[in-house]
This record gives sequence, structure tokens and C-alpha cells, in this order.
Amino acid sequence: MAVSRAIRKAFLAIEQSEGAGARVRRSIGTPQLRNFSPFLMLDHFSVKPGAGFPDHPHSGQETITYVLEGAVDHEDFVGNKGTIEVGDLQFMTAGKGIMHAEMPRQNPDGSPNVGMQLWVDLPEKLKKCEPRYRDLKASEIPNIDVDDGKVHIKIISGQSHGVDSVQELAYTPVWWLDIEIKPGGKVKQSLPDGWNAFAYTLSGSTTFGEGAEKTTVGQYHNVVFEQKGDEVYAEVPADAKENGHFILVAGLPLDQKVVQYGPFVLTSQEEVYQKIMDYQAHTNGFERARGWRSEIGKSMVH
Repeated sequence: MAVSRAIRKAFLAIEQSEGAGARVRRSIGTPQLRNFSPFLMLDHFSVKPGAGFPDHPHSGQETITYVLEGAVDHEDFVGNKGTIEVGDLQFMTAGKGIMHAEMPRQNPDGSPNVGMQLWVDLPEKLKKCEPRYRDLKASEIPNIDVDDGKVHIKIISGQSHGVDSVQELAYTPVWWLDIEIKPGGKVKQSLPDGWNAFAYTLSGSTTFGEGAEKTTVGQYHNVVFEQKGDEVYAEVPADAKENGHFILVAGLPLDQKVVQYGPFVLTSQEEVYQKIMDYQAHTNGFERARGWRSEIGKSMVH
């Protein structure tokens, strides 16, 4: 018998400022939810024209960016550049060090660019790997409809109801599903045993769990599941006014210490100090940072 995962906690992600004029709702990486390996941070960002995330470093983690509205340009010191649009994702492995800029598109109507960014820890043995980028376009993402078409699932990474994602996207194994449930719809989604998992509600209200465990959450809430159990149950009542839309993410916990200083994530205090010195001295992965400035970030310099 499949065992439905119990809910450890559910909480609202509070909006805060980040970067240059951007607004984010951060749920993972706050006092509400720390030490949730392999996840370091989850931001639901809304960036209006004229704001963004100009040139900044990363080391020791991977970032997954998912665009929900608008578009985001990126550029790094290796020469990678590109744009991700609605429904596209970008996977960046910082490895031993990268400098990049992420700038929202200037939408003619002044509308904000909205998306999710998840930071995933790298296994200790891969902390010094070469940085890399992969983009996943919306058109490449497999999807499936279940429960007589009342549930639509995009399989960004992982598997759902017999459908596999295109490819492994991160060095650390992560499943990422985008699930939308119409009123009256319900779904049981299997997850790998022992992985940490959460659901973040993008819009509408969704009820998670079964029996006495049932918890209904609204927009901007993060629902954190217990590790025990092999599936997550979600439904939207038949009398709901709108669809429930959420991302369901699971990842393999890493048995290692997390020492984080801003964008540098390592496994000891000494390594963090060393990485800060590397960044300042342009050594050990940050050689290309010397004198580098992104073209897209220059729009922020007044």
C-alpha cells in the first residue's frame, strides 16, 4: 500500500527586497525553513522594469530558475548568454565559481517579470567542478493530464504517471513538477523514498494530505512534507472559485554540513573564508572575474 506523506508544516512566504529593486517571497532559507537538504533557498520573485540582479558571484551550489511571467536575460563571465521566457527554465551550476547577471526584460506595458528560483546544494565532491548552464524550453517539457483532464502536470524533472522528464537537470537529484488542479480534481503523485519534498502554491487554494492530515493552503504558502511516505495527495474542492496551481519539488538529502555566506555555499568555515579570498583575488575559479562586467547589468548603473 502506498503511504501518503504527512505535512510537517505549512507557512506563508513573506515578501522582502532583494537585489536591486526586486521583490521576493523567500520560503526556504528563512528562520521558518532552514537545513532542508539539498535545498538552500526558494525565492518567488517579482521584478519590475529597472530592477534586477546585476553582476554577482556564486560558488558551491546550483540554481534553477523558472519563468512564470515575462522573461529574464542572463549573462556570465564564461561568455554564456541567453533569455528564458514564460515556461522556460535555466539550470546553472556555479561549481568552483561563476560571476553572472540576471536581468528582467523591460516589458512595454511595465508589467513585472515573475518566476521561481531554487538554490540546490552541490555534493561536496562536486563543489569544485567547472560551472555550466543548461536551458530547458517550455516546448521541450513533457506533460500529462490525469483525473479526466482535471489535473495537468508538467514533468520538468522526474516522473509522473508513467511519463519521464527529458533529462537530469542538476548534479544533485531533484524532481520538479508543475501541477494545476481544476475544481473537483485530485491527484496522487509518487515521490522517491527518503527525499525531502515541498509544494509551493502559485495561485488558488489546494488541499494537501488525507484524512486527519488534510491541510488547505492558499497562494504563496510553502507546504513541507515529512520524509516518510511515498506519495503526496492533493485536491481542489469542487466548489472552489479557481484552479489550484503549485510546484511540487523533491530532492535527495545530502549528508554534509552547509556553511553559507551569501552566494558562497561550502562545507566548512575555512572553505568559505578561502572562497571569499579567491573571489577578491580573482583566483581558484574566479580568474575570469577580473575586469569583467556584463552588458545586461550596465542598464542598472546610473
